[in-house]
Amino acid sequence: MVHAGFSGLALLRKFLLALGGLVLISACTPTVFQPGKPVQQAILMDGFYVTQDGIKLALHTWMPKTETIKAAIIALHGFNDYGNFFNQPAQYFSDYGIASYAYDQRGFGGSPSPGLWAGVDAYAEDLASFTRLVKRRHPDVPIFLLGASMGGAVVLVAESGSDPPLASGIILAAPAVWGRETMPWYQNLLLSVMSHSLPWMTFTGEGLEIKPSDNIEMLRALGRDPLVIKETRVDTIYGLVNLMDAALNGSNGLRAKTLLLYGELDEIVPRQPTLKMIGELPSVPSQLHRVSLYSDGYHMLLRDLQAETVWRDIIAWIQDPDGPLPSGGDIYGKEWIQSYHE
Repeated sequence: MVHAGFSGLALLRKFLLALGGLVLISACTPTVFQPGKPVQQAILMDGFYVTQDGIKLALHTWMPKTETIKAAIIALHGFNDYGNFFNQPAQYFSDYGIASYAYDQRGFGGSPSPGLWAGVDAYAEDLASFTRLVKRRHPDVPIFLLGASMGGAVVLVAESGSDPPLASGIILAAPAVWGRETMPWYQNLLLSVMSHSLPWMTFTGEGLEIKPSDNIEMLRALGRDPLVIKETRVDTIYGLVNLMDAALNGSNGLRAKTLLLYGELDEIVPRQPTLKMIGELPSVPSQLHRVSLYSDGYHMLLRDLQAETVWRDIIAWIQDPDGPLPSGGDIYGKEWIQSYHE
């Protein structure tokens, strides 16, 4: 069973199946809650990241328990989730001198217009601007971008662009790269028709037999969390697919040091587009881009029951990007990629 709050890709599958019984009676345009014109310099406030167009995005911060900050992580949440997704990893990282920041992206969590899509460029530009602010706050500290699912797609788009964020490396946890070129043609067609005819229609994840994590207690807590979106508009799913397109297409322009994390039991992001994205990365296989595969990992790697294994790997990679990972997942990942190309 899967909950709507973290099942954007699963919701896409669900509503495509439901289209057969619908009669399309009108033509509409997908709603995009686009940013306004810049009216100020972006700033960090207590509990908020204020963007250049004056939007207040809810901000979550975790400072290290050590006297010296050794690194900082900017974490981006997945579809229908929000910044608090990083609470447990951030507390764990704080013991190792790592500061963590996570903001609720436009249309999610405690930020304005929940449930409405803001556009690919808006999410990427928000990340680039936020990274500059964190770098200004910690000028001598390496900054790492971590994106989970949809957040990973945002990181990919931003980092492969012409003006990438000032990051020392990026961490992609099950990035959402299920772009149109990896979907059957009829799903592409139905998605386009639906988003331009009934963009306001909403779907939930109820009834889907998909398991995003083995951490059932955590899943139930998300189901009770009022800031986790429960009903998703069709045009928001359309926007998510646009983002995944851009992330997959931009993979070959990625130059930052990258750690990609993927669970072999992931039922949300298909294996095929993930392998295609890995194959698009420059200089693969090499130490510049590393893949860690977890045999008992699900989509929500950072919150699965074995999440601490993933957290330890992230810390080890931050401390030494060229060294082995404690779990051995990088060895497993290399074998996985090689078997795919054979």
